[in-house]
Amino acid sequence: MEKTLGLCNIPISITTDINGVMGLDKFSEELFFKFAGLNHFNYHKVWDKQGNQITDYLIEKIYHPDAQVKLKGVKNIKEYPYFYEQIKDLQALPCSYHRYYYITEQMLNDELQEFKKDTTRAESVKKTEAELFELYKDENLDHKPEQLEKRGGAYYSDVACETIASIENDKRKQMVVCTLNNGAIADLPYDSVVEISSIITSHGAEPLNWGKFSPSIRGLLQLMKSMEECVVEAAIKGDYNKLLQAFIMNPLITSGNSCKEMLDEMLVANEKYLPQFKEIIEKIKNKY
Repeated sequence: MEKTLGLCNIPISITTDINGVMGLDKFSEELFFKFAGLNHFNYHKVWDKQGNQITDYLIEKIYHPDAQVKLKGVKNIKEYPYFYEQIKDLQALPCSYHRYYYITEQMLNDELQEFKKDTTRAESVKKTEAELFELYKDENLDHKPEQLEKRGGAYYSDVACETIASIENDKRKQMVVCTLNNGAIADLPYDSVVEISSIITSHGAEPLNWGKFSPSIRGLLQLMKSMEECVVEAAIKGDYNKLLQAFIMNPLITSGNSCKEMLDEMLVANEKYLPQFKEIIEKIKNKY
């Protein structure tokens, strides 16, 4: 199995939602879904049983200002509406996490309000996990605690079991996983890790060819992958300059003095986990 293989549950939430939009059972396999992109940054297209691509139809059905349908999405992301005109131009369906990039202002304001009330996603998860670990001490616990629904990551257990079964029995199940690109997405490096629809075999994941993205998606996707590559190189080498470059490249971080100050504060706060940055962290502490 490819060492880069990682599981993703978001596509299951998307497929169950869209099956509902089409009046099908949430776990129906009548529609064909194809996902491609990066982790929590994937796009998808959909076909019906007759071989007709219905992606544009779904955009109209879900994102048009007059649309009566609303996707359930994931619990940890506020479902602020996307701009219909922009989604229409993508020629593909986004995932919930794209709200952070496409409607950043609203998402940031919401996060700041949660921060003031100590109810950020991180705080909520810490509280939930503390409750879960306390419950798991009970050897007689024989059901899924309701707190798991609050934690997020629905269907991960199902996805994990399906993946294990497909590898062990060479079932060649189609699933969405993080694996080596191997040319499946023409716009990204051949040896980079992507999140993509793949056939899971006994020898690992075989990604389905996607081809090229439209310019509306390609630019941001390549920027995010370049940022990831800079982060990886910085982590391996302890390269502060490369890490600063990654921060500046990230579209969710405002470049300038505050960007550098935030990076320095994060390095100092996580000093015990970052021995490769020991020298630069000492310089930062002496500076302040």
